[in-house]
Amino acid sequence: MKPVLAHLMRSLQRNILAGIITIGPLFVTWLVFSWVLGSLARAGEPVVVLLRPFLPNRLLAEPWMQAVLAIALTLIVLYILGRLTSLVIGRQVFNLFEALLERLPFVAKVYTSVRQLLDTMMTKKDASQRVVLVDFPIPGQRSVGFLTRTMTDATTGAKIAAVLLPNAINPTSAFLQILPLERVVETDLTMEQAMSLLLTGGAVAPEKIRFSAAREGLGRPGD
Repeated sequence: MKPVLAHLMRSLQRNILAGIITIGPLFVTWLVFSWVLGSLARAGEPVVVLLRPFLPNRLLAEPWMQAVLAIALTLIVLYILGRLTSLVIGRQVFNLFEALLERLPFVAKVYTSVRQLLDTMMTKKDASQRVVLVDFPIPGQRSVGFLTRTMTDATTGAKIAAVLLPNAINPTSAFLQILPLERVVETDLTMEQAMSLLLTGGAVAPEKIRFSAAREGLGRPGD
């Protein structure tokens, strides 16, 4: 009886684990889209309230219809803003708006940091933005990071690197490491491969990865 029960328990655990692996990516995708769509709907609610007198009652009869309308209006507003900022006059107005924000002490710090992070994520990979490995949390154990900037030590003149180390599964939280450039190991991973590696906890990864540092190290910027 016990061997049969043990076999049944192993089969149950195996099938449940297979089910989790199957539904896990779909569940995470659903969570992300739910958060995005919810944020868009909340952003568009004030516009829906303003337009309520001009809209037919049947269009706002159901809550889901109001949410769809709010999302659509938010996307339209974002598109219009994007078009305006791509024009010369719109870009000048936006630059003026940013200049006003820079006069607000706390707001300026937060806005500038977020803007630089988004610009870094949107720009193409170049010599100063790449996927790297660094010794963390202890020597011999390396973590995936994004080299976001190279700087110069004011005391020694040596090159130093700013590396962002996202946490696996939840890359929205991360560590920022400032370390000598020669301690950074450059990889041949793309941004997409690195994010897949982080989000899946290493389950989705290329067959080969550059783990050991080359003899000459990461190299000097501009080489």
